[in-house]
Amino acid sequence: SQSEQQILASQLECVQNIKDGVLEEAECTESDRVTLFPHQGGGAETQTRSSLKLLQVQTETFHNRGDSEDLYVTNILYEREVTKREVTGGEVTELVWKLCLAHSASYETADLFMTLVFELRHLSLEALRALWQRSSFKCRDNWQPLIDALPSCATEACVVLIKDLIASGEVEEDKVEYFFWSFTFISNPTSGMIESLAPLLKSPRASQSCFLGVTALLHRFCSAHSSCDRVPAVQSVMRTLGEFLGGNCTVQDSEHLRKMRLVLKAIGNAGLAAASLAPALSSCASLKSHPMEIRLAAVQAFRRIPCSLRVCDLLPEVT
Repeated sequence: SQSEQQILASQLECVQNIKDGVLEEAECTESDRVTLFPHQGGGAETQTRSSLKLLQVQTETFHNRGDSEDLYVTNILYEREVTKREVTGGEVTELVWKLCLAHSASYETADLFMTLVFELRHLSLEALRALWQRSSFKCRDNWQPLIDALPSCATEACVVLIKDLIASGEVEEDKVEYFFWSFTFISNPTSGMIESLAPLLKSPRASQSCFLGVTALLHRFCSAHSSCDRVPAVQSVMRTLGEFLGGNCTVQDSEHLRKMRLVLKAIGNAGLAAASLAPALSSCASLKSHPMEIRLAAVQAFRRIPCSLRVCDLLPEVT
């Protein structure tokens, strides 16, 4: 059939001249032929010739050590010069105003926004709350720079402010989801962050992103703290999740079933901290009267609990 015909045929030939391990000359010819109607012999062909020739070799130059005192080896992660001066709320407010006035697609806006993120990290919780009162306005294009910058701040003070905004309903629902998913990317979470977010799990309006975002933060915290199960904030979260399980994951209706699946997924997300719930998970998986999806979700909730804690011995034989 016509679809099996070769429409494009390309060929590249190069001749290289290498002397003493150095490429001195290269001549390349590339041909491309496009045949849209093979049976009619019609088509188009292009031919490109290129030539590279070594003109000169520069001898190696050595720099004095004094010329490289300011140079150092680092990774490719973005760095910014540490602010040595004290950052004030008034300066950050002015920065938000500048962002509102700047063109949304300019280099200036990108630099101002990055500056805002880094300066937020120097503000206390009290200063951040005062900043919100002054700078929660929307720009002419309905943009709120402070709302977008807070998740990238990643300090305990910023997370507490985010929790306050969520609890008070001061931000739109899509931004609330944005806040919760941003918790996944906080590299150095603190127990204070977890303590402030734990009450949100008890809210009747707690969404999937709330459960998964908070437990992802919990997992990151426990990955860096071997005895995290002794931390009161961690215990508070796991206690809340355990109350949802009710001991053996019994469900009454379809809505309760949906919530139970979410809680089991969140427990699996929490990882090491969920070891205390292993007996309850075992009961959830072993009861044959439970829907199969609940039993499977209970088994999957063990996914991040290490076998070194011997919780694997608690897993029943699921049939």
